Amino acid sequence: MTNFFFVRHGKTKWNLEGRLQGAHGDSPLLPASYRDITRLANYLKHERIHFQAIYTSPLLRAQTTAVFISENLNQQNLPIYLEKDLREFNLGVMEGKTFQEVEVKYPHEVNAFRHRPDKFQAERIQAESFTQLILRMRRVIVAIAQRYPQDSANILIVSHGAALTALMQSLLGTPLKDLRKDGGLANTSLTELATHDQGKTFQKIRWNETSYLGKKLGASDSV
Repeated sequence: MTNFFFVRHGKTKWNLEGRLQGAHGDSPLLPASYRDITRLANYLKHERIHFQAIYTSPLLRAQTTAVFISENLNQQNLPIYLEKDLREFNLGVMEGKTFQEVEVKYPHEVNAFRHRPDKFQAERIQAESFTQLILRMRRVIVAIAQRYPQDSANILIVSHGAALTALMQSLLGTPLKDLRKDGGLANTSLTELATHDQGKTFQKIRWNETSYLGKKLGASDSV
């Protein structure tokens, strides 16, 4: 069995501003995010989880989160691997703009992206489709599951809110139109899925866990 622990990166300046980062935009973590990441690491240590590896998106906000988790886990010889296909959605012309701006300029695309992924017409905004994103991310996860077939292998994945939501629901067999049925993911949240057959099927253990953060989350914390 391989257990996957999926973490959305810590909150950034653009998250706070309500600005779309996507696969090409990036902004630094907020100072308070390092405290949140420490709390996540302490939560994992309390559960006595020994990780075989960390795989992270190459975008700086995810890389920084992965490194800081590793430093606070105090687990010796824990490798960190960069995987380009764990990056966030390519959101085309919407990247760098605020949610208010894109809601005015691209209302149909924004509504489909948030509520009806099966209706999302990526080409209209020069973006990546849900199918394209899911295929590239699933390849990474299945390859990792096959790489660690031993009993109770634990893998930490650090990536992005929109991308992880689509990926994880697809792993659970959720139809494209229902990918948002459980909502989005909060910054520094933890979701755990397990596979017993090297990536053929997955089971949900917990979704968007944030209790360890010890605070009330606002609109800018989730995507």
